[in-house]
Amino acid sequence: MSHTAHIPSHRKPRRNAATAAVRAGVTGGVLTAIAVAGAALPANAAEPVTETIEMPVLTSGLAPAAAASADATQQAAAELQQQAQQDAAAKDAAKDAKKAKDVADAKAKAEAKKKAEAKAKAKAAAEERASRSSARTTLSASTTSSSSSSSSSVSTAGLSGSAASIVSFVKSHIGDAYVSGGTGSSSWDCSGLVQAAYKSVNVDLPRVSQDQSTVGTQVSLSNLQAGDILYWGSAGSAYHVAIYVGGGNFVGAQNSSTGVVERPLDYDQPTGAVRVL
Repeated sequence: MSHTAHIPSHRKPRRNAATAAVRAGVTGGVLTAIAVAGAALPANAAEPVTETIEMPVLTSGLAPAAAASADATQQAAAELQQQAQQDAAAKDAAKDAKKAKDVADAKAKAEAKKKAEAKAKAKAAAEERASRSSARTTLSASTTSSSSSSSSSVSTAGLSGSAASIVSFVKSHIGDAYVSGGTGSSSWDCSGLVQAAYKSVNVDLPRVSQDQSTVGTQVSLSNLQAGDILYWGSAGSAYHVAIYVGGGNFVGAQNSSTGVVERPLDYDQPTGAVRVL
């Protein structure tokens, strides 16, 4: 027996077909498992991409959306601008209204002040006239009560009977009340007393002072006679009348404060006079 009979041969044993097939199958399964595992790994752990993938162009879908968004933004801006303009207009209108109100208030205050001053002035004048009238009434009453016969002689000196009767009539009613529209027998207004005095001598006169100031003949205040009609205001539009009784005095229904009184001409200088008798 050869000395090498028990030594294994160094030649690789020949693989049979079955063994090769088994080994090929195992290898294929391993590779498949590796491929599957590789697909499941995250993208950053995968094999480098060797192919370029072309992404689809999206501009055809984005353009209308972008245009709509731009329109909405522009509309919102326009609305904001319109609102700002409206707010500014409202603010200006409020300022104008306040200014107009301030002007109206100032005007109303000025008018009220003016009226108050006029009222106060009229009141002061009335009080002054009343005070002066009271003093003169006292003097006139004392003079009349002391010598009624003397007054009668003064009023009739150089006069006709009618003039004396008129003077006597008005003097007999001194102290009667003044009532607007009054025609007697104890309350009168100025023209009512004059009309009644002349009616006592059968002379008919118009009812109101405006018309009484135009009857008869116009005479100068420096040439008066007892019985003449005195008037205040212009002839034809007189606002007051009285009877001249001689001695520089007149008798008339003056106002509600004094009633029928006798006064000197310089107390309230008449405008003119007419002579009927």
